[in-house]
Amino acid sequence: MKRSETADGPSAGALSGVRVTVMGLGLHGGGLAATRYLCAHGAQVTVTDLRTEEQLASTLAQLGSLPVRLVLGRHEDDDFRTADIVLKNPAVPRTSRYLQLASFIETDISLFLRRNPARVIAITGTKGKSTTASCMHDALSRLGVSSRLGGNITVSPLTFVDELTEADTVVLELSSFQLGDLLLLPDSDPEERRAPLLQPEVAVITNLMHDHMDYYARFEDYFADKAVIFSGQPTDGLTLLHADDEWGPRYAALTPARPMMVSAHPPADVAPGAWIDGGEGWILTAEGPQRILPREVALLGEHNRKNLLYVAAALRCLGHHPDRVADAVSRFAGIPHRMELVATIAGVRWYNDSAATIAEAALAAAGSFDRPVRLIGGGSDKGLDVTPFRAIASMVAGLYLLAGTGTDRIAADLREAGLSYHGPFPTLEAAVTAVATDASDGEVAVLSPGCASFGMFRNEFHRGDSFRELVRSRAT
Repeated sequence: MKRSETADGPSAGALSGVRVTVMGLGLHGGGLAATRYLCAHGAQVTVTDLRTEEQLASTLAQLGSLPVRLVLGRHEDDDFRTADIVLKNPAVPRTSRYLQLASFIETDISLFLRRNPARVIAITGTKGKSTTASCMHDALSRLGVSSRLGGNITVSPLTFVDELTEADTVVLELSSFQLGDLLLLPDSDPEERRAPLLQPEVAVITNLMHDHMDYYARFEDYFADKAVIFSGQPTDGLTLLHADDEWGPRYAALTPARPMMVSAHPPADVAPGAWIDGGEGWILTAEGPQRILPREVALLGEHNRKNLLYVAAALRCLGHHPDRVADAVSRFAGIPHRMELVATIAGVRWYNDSAATIAEAALAAAGSFDRPVRLIGGGSDKGLDVTPFRAIASMVAGLYLLAGTGTDRIAADLREAGLSYHGPFPTLEAAVTAVATDASDGEVAVLSPGCASFGMFRNEFHRGDSFRELVRSRAT
């Protein structure tokens, strides 16, 4: 849905000559895309990042000859005091003292929303948001809808905003950081009584689990940031929510739009809006239950079946025929780093699930196969519950742990429970070698760490890319 009113401010109109400090160039593309967009529209851009030139080399190379001033390895107060706009990277803590010096804060998402003419479908959640957003984009395209995908999926929507029309649909995957950052903007002041920037026609919260507790002081703060996804929805909008925990019903009571509960189980007493029964997805309509998801789908993992159901339910509510919805959604085969089949070597299937950065996600991966699983897990600590690794160790053919601060806690807990594991391994290559040595024809090897990647890797994508290269090198 289009933004109904635009706030006054230096970013509301033309950007030519506007002084912008991009705070946090980053490694995922958001800062780079914003810098390119700002330069293309005539802004005077300073890019500042606490990382060094060496650490940012891959991103800096993509800046090319853009007319930007670089301040790396440090921040300078005047770059924030004198800027017309400070553009914040999601990884920058909101408590940063430099943000207090800024007169006007933006993000790449807010810049996009100010200029976007297209319909918006917004998707968040602790886990499953990338798969759900990617499937939504894929299914819309199969249904003949002009669709673009951006946001936390590592594609900034600023890369395509100038190409959009009112006939387009934009699927935005949004992290809690990106959502919470919208509250830093001048529009968030209720006394200003301006329409919120984010007004999605459809909003989805796939689930809520304990995560990012190294960023948030309280879980309720994390809960509140996720709620931003629907806070600006119109009353005729649709909010799809998780029915199988306590958080979905709490969100349902808060959304101004029409809530629809989505469950992985058949209804008991009170029917949710959509549910799974015998592997098939159903939705309750005025005409009665309608099948919108077949039993046979391309995407692996029972936890992913519910992600597909969110998409199917949303598309049915948008008016698409249930049979066409079922066909379109069932064809989606997944995305990199999320149960991605890398190769089959000597009868062993190797899967990259590097995006599994919490233990619950690794547990879901371990239970996704009907054959013996050898799972590579562990990494750096996020201060989260590690006890799901007890269930993982009990159900897999072998658990292989990468060295790291998170692994230290996992290993101690497993020893206390009397459960065995291999490692810790000092490198991913050593872990892959150990799995390749132990695995037999008909088994599955999956990288599903259940931990953060820092220390050994730049991020989870670097970890997944490294795994893919190591595995494929064994197939040659």
